[in-house]
Amino acid sequence: MNIKVCGITQVKQVQQLEGLEIDFVGFIFDKNSPRNVEGKLEAKEIANADYDLKKVGVFVNPSYSDILDAIENYGLDVVQLHGEESPEFCSDLNEDVEVIKVFHIDESVTNVDELVAPYDMACDYYLFDTSPPTPLQTERGEKAVLRGGTGKQFDWSILAKSKIEKPFFLSGGIGVEDIAKIKAFKHPDFYGVDINSKFETEPGIKDMGKILQFKAGMKPPSPKGG
Repeated sequence: MNIKVCGITQVKQVQQLEGLEIDFVGFIFDKNSPRNVEGKLEAKEIANADYDLKKVGVFVNPSYSDILDAIENYGLDVVQLHGEESPEFCSDLNEDVEVIKVFHIDESVTNVDELVAPYDMACDYYLFDTSPPTPLQTERGEKAVLRGGTGKQFDWSILAKSKIEKPFFLSGGIGVEDIAKIKAFKHPDFYGVDINSKFETEPGIKDMGKILQFKAGMKPPSPKGG
């Protein structure tokens, strides 16, 4: 089971995640997010480091040039798209980098396979997250939607009964207390879990003890005998 830790804002914590053998680390490039990485860590420190984990840039309705700049500056391996990006946009980007397309799930979604079908050839992974809450008021008086990091879960059963047929991450309000629930969730394309706000001491700062506890709890039991 792959583990992605999203919303990292410190180089030291990237190094700690590397030591814990976490699979993916997410850097958020959404200016409306309290976990926005820009201005909080030096891009060169991330780009020049020799990490085994994959570096994921998280964007919401970005311009193509903004993504390419972030890929170059931070040495990103994967781009995660949280907005209303079109299949064509994802497909073009997929020529340069791996792409995770995010789909927000709530009670209005009745057919996941229809939802993801247009993106089948346009990305490498899907990520299913909880639908964002009511738009927030920004400092400039604009309306902005906070994508991800809500600490809320959606009903996973809609995924269990869907074909999907692409590796996907499960996200949205996942905490240490959900280990048994995750292990009980079955789907042939279930690839990994994305964790964020339930593992923080404050936005953008992770509790490494909780992450270690989660990783240890997700390990399959050792085979008996020998």
